[in-house]
Amino acid sequence: MIVVNATDRRDLVDDSGDSGRPQPGAGGTDPGAAPGKGAPRRPAEPGGGILMGRPFGVPVYVAPSWFIVAALITWVFGGQLERVLPELGNTRYLVSLFFAIAFYASVLVHELAHTVAALRYKLPVRRIQLQFFGGVSEIEKESETPGREFVLAFVGPLLSLVLAGVFYAGMQFVDPPTVPGVLLAGLMISNLLVAAFNLLPGLPLDGGRMLRAVVWKITGKPMSGTIAAAWVGRGLAVAVLIGLPLLTHTGALGNATEEISGVETVTDALLAAILAGIIWTGAGNSLRLARLREHLPDLRARTLTRRAVPVESATPLSEALRRANEAGARALVVVDGQGTPKAVVREAAIAGVPEHRRPWVAVSGLAQDLTEGMRIPAELAGEALLDHLKTTPATEYLVVEETGEIYGVLSTTDVERAFVAAMARPAA
Repeated sequence: MIVVNATDRRDLVDDSGDSGRPQPGAGGTDPGAAPGKGAPRRPAEPGGGILMGRPFGVPVYVAPSWFIVAALITWVFGGQLERVLPELGNTRYLVSLFFAIAFYASVLVHELAHTVAALRYKLPVRRIQLQFFGGVSEIEKESETPGREFVLAFVGPLLSLVLAGVFYAGMQFVDPPTVPGVLLAGLMISNLLVAAFNLLPGLPLDGGRMLRAVVWKITGKPMSGTIAAAWVGRGLAVAVLIGLPLLTHTGALGNATEEISGVETVTDALLAAILAGIIWTGAGNSLRLARLREHLPDLRARTLTRRAVPVESATPLSEALRRANEAGARALVVVDGQGTPKAVVREAAIAGVPEHRRPWVAVSGLAQDLTEGMRIPAELAGEALLDHLKTTPATEYLVVEETGEIYGVLSTTDVERAFVAAMARPAA
C-alpha cells in the first residue's frame, strides 16, 4: 500500500514560535522568547518502530504492532498445523513463527516494488513500515502523470502475484503433507490474498490508486480521480464491516461444515471493524491530502510577506518600531552601512521587551543572523515553499527579489494561518 505524505503544519513553526504572538509595536510578553537567539527545530527523522535496514537507501521499520500480529499468526497457523501435521507437537509454533516472518518478508517485497518504481520516477520515499495489517510505503510527492500513478500502484500487487506463482512452483517439488509443503501452500495463498485485497478499487489500497489514475486520465483532473476512488474506498469499508462477518458466519469462506463458536464470531467482527476503519480513515486522508495539494499554489511567499523597514544594528527598538508604524510595515530587517541585510528582528523577541525599556534596547540584541536558508525568493510558492521552511526551520525569513533587493519578511505564523485556511476551503 502507498501513502503520500501530507505536509504537517506543525513542522512549519519554530519551537520558540507562538501563533498568537503580537505584532511589532504591540504590548505583551513572551516568556519563551530569548532576545537575539533563534531556536530552530530540526526536521523530525523518520521513525515508527525498529529500523531493520535501508534497501535502496530507504529506511525499513517494523512497527510494534507487528509483534502482535506475528504472535496472532503464530497461534492461528499453529492450530492449523496441529490438524494437518499432529506429529510436530509444540514444534509447530516454531514453524508458524517462521511462516509469519516469511509472510511479512513477502509483504516487504511488495512494498519494495512500490519503492523501486517511485525512485525510478524520481519520487522520494520517506520510509517503508511493516505494521499490523501489512506494509506502507510513504512517498513524499505525487506522481506527475496518471500513467505513472497506475504503474506505481500496480507493481506491488503484481509482485505479490509473482511470489504466489513462485511458491506454487515450489509446491510441485515437495509432498503436500510435509512442513515445506504446508509452508509453501500457506505463502502462496497469503500472497494471493495480499494481491487480491490490494487490487480492490478503493483508496487507500493500490487498486484505489489505479482507479484514481484511470479517472484522472479520462477527466484530466487528478482531484476527480481522488474523489471517485476515495468514495469507492468508503463503500468498501462499509462492505468489509458488514460483509466479512456474514461471509464467515455463512461458511462462504470454507467453514460451512464447521460449527462457528461465539468467540470466532466476535473475532471476525472485530477484524472486520479494524479493516473497515483502516480503509475508511485512509480514504478520508486521501481526500484531505488532495484538497491540500489543490490549494497549495495559493501559498505564495510574495503574497504572505510582511512589509519591512531596514534599520541599522544600533537603532533603539522604540525608534525602529516608530519607523515601522509610519511606513505601515510589520517587520524589521537589520542592515549594515551599505544597506545589506544582515539579520531579521524576531517578533517574539520584540514582544518580550517591556515598552518602557524599548528606548534603551538596540535591535541588534533582538535579531537573528541571516543564514543562507533564511533568504527566500519572492516567487517561491506551494509545496516548494513548505519544503524550504521545513528544511530550514526559523520563525522569520528574509524575502528577496531576483535582483537581491529586500521585499519583506515572511513569518511562519502567517504561513501557518494561510495553510489552515487552505485546508478549510472546499475542493473545486
